[in-house]
Amino acid sequence: MQFKHPEILYVLFALIIPILVHLFQLQKFKKVVFTNVAFLKKIDLQTRKSSQLKKWLILTSRMLLFTAIIFAFSQPYFSTKNTAQNIHNSIYLDNSISLNSIGKKGKLLQVAAQEIIENVSDEHSYSFLTNSDFYRNVTATELKNILKKVDFTTKNLSIQEVLLKIESEKLNKTNSLNSITLISDFQNNKKIKNNEFTNVTVPISLIKTAAELKNNISIDSIFISNKNERNFTLNVVLKNQGPEKTNVPISIFNDTKLISKRSFSIENDTKKTIDFEIQNQSHFRGRIKIQNNDVFLFDNDFFFTVNFGEKINVLSIGKNNDYLQNIFTDDVFVFNQVSSSKINYNIVPKQQLILLNEMDDIPSTLSNALTDFVNNGGSLVVIPSISATINSYNSFFSRMNIGKISKNQQDSLKITKIHYDHPLFKNVFTKQVRNFQFPRVISSFNATFKGTPLLSFENNQSFLSNLTVGNGELYWFSGALSTVNSNFTNSPLIVPTLYNIGQSSLQTSKPYYRLQERNTIEINASIGKDQVVSIQNLRSSFIPLQQNSQNKISILTTDKPDKKGFYQIVSKDTLQTISYNNPSSESMVDFMNINELSSQNSNITSYDSIASYFEEENQKNEVQWLWKLFLALAIVSLLLEILILKFFKT
Repeated sequence: MQFKHPEILYVLFALIIPILVHLFQLQKFKKVVFTNVAFLKKIDLQTRKSSQLKKWLILTSRMLLFTAIIFAFSQPYFSTKNTAQNIHNSIYLDNSISLNSIGKKGKLLQVAAQEIIENVSDEHSYSFLTNSDFYRNVTATELKNILKKVDFTTKNLSIQEVLLKIESEKLNKTNSLNSITLISDFQNNKKIKNNEFTNVTVPISLIKTAAELKNNISIDSIFISNKNERNFTLNVVLKNQGPEKTNVPISIFNDTKLISKRSFSIENDTKKTIDFEIQNQSHFRGRIKIQNNDVFLFDNDFFFTVNFGEKINVLSIGKNNDYLQNIFTDDVFVFNQVSSSKINYNIVPKQQLILLNEMDDIPSTLSNALTDFVNNGGSLVVIPSISATINSYNSFFSRMNIGKISKNQQDSLKITKIHYDHPLFKNVFTKQVRNFQFPRVISSFNATFKGTPLLSFENNQSFLSNLTVGNGELYWFSGALSTVNSNFTNSPLIVPTLYNIGQSSLQTSKPYYRLQERNTIEINASIGKDQVVSIQNLRSSFIPLQQNSQNKISILTTDKPDKKGFYQIVSKDTLQTISYNNPSSESMVDFMNINELSSQNSNITSYDSIASYFEEENQKNEVQWLWKLFLALAIVSLLLEILILKFFKT
């Protein structure tokens, strides 16, 4: 039993007063003398005993009366909580698009929101968190109004992020009884681990929402191959989670125009790639659509774009080499080779990649142009000649403030180390190569550059290194690549190395991007210094993070946009069309077992429904007041005293 006003109980000490009154102010008996006292002695004895009994009964009833009144005013109650404590419940409702599926009562998100509205208590306060919003310290009425407007989002929070946000509010106050309620479908893409809950002392309740269907076919990804002047091959990767499916229709659209349609079959729990031959068009705004009734419908269509005119400008200055022409092919690059005496300096700023290919000397005019080119965001590859003039090269390097080179060392060395962790070699090798015919270099230059090595000799000196200079990149080969000095051009390393350097100089737009991911987009265009680009469609528009240089525009998107579809990159005119699709992780039908998680942690309780959770919580926090019972006891005590005074004869 607990008391709302326990300080009133100190009045119980005052009950000693009626006890003293009854003990020291007893009624005194008068003596009357009779001749025959034998009978009177007997009467006197009986009267004294009856009178004392009556007085003790009256004392007891009055003590009970005052005690009951004091207890009634202190307002006693039974409850698991203290009435002085405020009950605060932090509720997380997962509103990711995976909850846009059908459960027993309807769409999971709307059903969850409605059940919360029907069960929240007006006596409690709440903090309400979704993947997109956080409402702090709201009343039940405010919470109901918020829940009526809750909608889906492509944003997704991990359980760890949810708990950190709630804990950051520091709700564990002395006068608050806090709890955390997490309502989600608990897809395994959240990667929930038991140790994420170890630092949380507040009780946590997990409520899982479940869809009726458990199978799903999704468009996992697409890629373009065999791209030429006439057509290209669209490769559509489909993913099946569940039993085998047959005769599923799939259609390809260019805007609203139907390009191709067929049906496919796919085995249980597998991926399948379907190829479509599509005729080239200037701009292809593609949409893929499958017709299948499964758990998730949002992944049954997919947006992509193909920009045929977008290529990377590459210029080689110095020695002409056939192997460069074979690497920088015209399907991806616009490649040109010129000698140092025939350079058109007007085209230098328009390049994305320039190769300084085995020149003996670097003229000062070219040195100035290349320095500006790199500082403004261009990529430069420097391949020295065997007979390079060290002073000329050092003069160029000093302009860039990157260090210097020293005399050519005549020591044949093997290139034995590939730095696989460098972004340039990402997805190039399926595994680290051990048995490999390593290329050899006869002579090389020592350099003091503090760059990142990409390829290294057997003595751990760098053969190819990467340096960031201003807004651009510089790649330094420490030795000439001519066949008289090295067999590197005959090595399998030459193609992925130079090709990836070329592609990294301008990150041309991909066929599609994923929402809520870090996406870098570079456009081969230039705008004025005071101009900005925006990304927009018919529904929304925003200005992304961007960096303008003389030869490209770099754009970064993360949390925006938030809806899939086609978007235009716009300055004064439309520069490019790109497309976004939902995160592929939202299509998973793999969900975690919250009962197993709760069995491993005593601080966690799992529930099958929102209604059962709130019913238990309301019963647990229900207050059973006892003051009426004590008031009734006081009235009974008063009536008992009246009865004793009226009917008890002494």
